[in-house]
Amino acid sequence: MTTPQLISIGRIVGVFGVKGWVKIYSNADPPENLLSYSPWYLFQSGQWSIHAVDEARVHGKGLVARLAGCENRDQASTMVGCDIAVTRSQLPKLPPGEYYWTDLIGLDVVNTQGQRLGTVNHLYSTGANDVLVINGSAGEIWIPYVYERYILLVDMTTHQITVDWDEQATESDNAL
Repeated sequence: MTTPQLISIGRIVGVFGVKGWVKIYSNADPPENLLSYSPWYLFQSGQWSIHAVDEARVHGKGLVARLAGCENRDQASTMVGCDIAVTRSQLPKLPPGEYYWTDLIGLDVVNTQGQRLGTVNHLYSTGANDVLVINGSAGEIWIPYVYERYILLVDMTTHQITVDWDEQATESDNAL
């Protein structure tokens, strides 16, 4: 069996109670969307394993879940720190012009002057807006993911993002 394309969507961050429940950190937007997916793939001991979600809910400001076969706190504690992924086919189709973060990772980033700034390493949510974190020859560059202000074009055919960002600008010119 081949492993399907997996998309990281969260992480198990703690145990909850004594009946096998775990606390979840979600990368989904909104976070509770993670609860609508089952099964989950967990990355543990260097490999992915598949787990059905028996129960899941919003609890206060967080999320909690109980996975099939996890009946007590000791079993739940073995899952703390595991990344949670779902298959690409489980995710809803997006309208044109919208992308999942995972689609942007690895794309080349060039500015309007044609300078290659680097490659998207990951994205980061600041609360106010998302940020592209780019690894390039000048080190790490953070560019706010504000479409039409800094992000001008995402071209999935050429695997390139065009940005309005001056590599030589001072930190105050490119302030987040």
